[in-house]
Amino acid sequence: MPVIVVANPKGGVGKSTLAINVAGCLARAGHRVMLGDVDRQQSSRQWLQLRPASARPIEGWDVAADDIVRPPKGTTHVVLDTPAGLHGKRLDAVMKIADQMLVPLQASLFDIQATHAFVQELRTHRRGHEVKLGLVGMRVREHTRSNEQLQTYLGTLPVPVVGWLRDTQNYVQLAAHGLTLFDVAPSRVERDLEQWQPLSAWLGA
Repeated sequence: MPVIVVANPKGGVGKSTLAINVAGCLARAGHRVMLGDVDRQQSSRQWLQLRPASARPIEGWDVAADDIVRPPKGTTHVVLDTPAGLHGKRLDAVMKIADQMLVPLQASLFDIQATHAFVQELRTHRRGHEVKLGLVGMRVREHTRSNEQLQTYLGTLPVPVVGWLRDTQNYVQLAAHGLTLFDVAPSRVERDLEQWQPLSAWLGA
């Protein structure tokens, strides 16, 4: 059962947006997906509670009477969102179960600095060589200097860039209704789905 973790210790980089759409992408491909939050506050439940019954099912954690959380029976893919400040023992726990890790970032100096340090931490982690890493540029604005600087910087990292996702209200508006790009008519989000093709391939969706 593949476990895909979305992580970056910096807040506000788009982790939750990426995580819910990864879950939607996998669900559209016919997988039985669980979306959870590793800090056990189960923030993803807020989004899942908005999800209409007509949408492809995405499950949350099963919480047992002993307060142990586990994927629902029959789950084939797990997507885990993570909180800001992911370091130390919490990072060790995530790395222990991760098969793939997506690191989102935006075109800002603070994102770049935080991501640079995080990538170095991941690569030197004892499981760093076992976890498949990929970077995702978030809220990309084409033909801007900041985007050009981000692309130049990412080209220096020893981790592949597996997606560039544009700055659009589609993500925000759909999330407010418990939906993802993969739950609406393709013609409505055609440009965004095109950007997701290499990321979908990386996920094996």
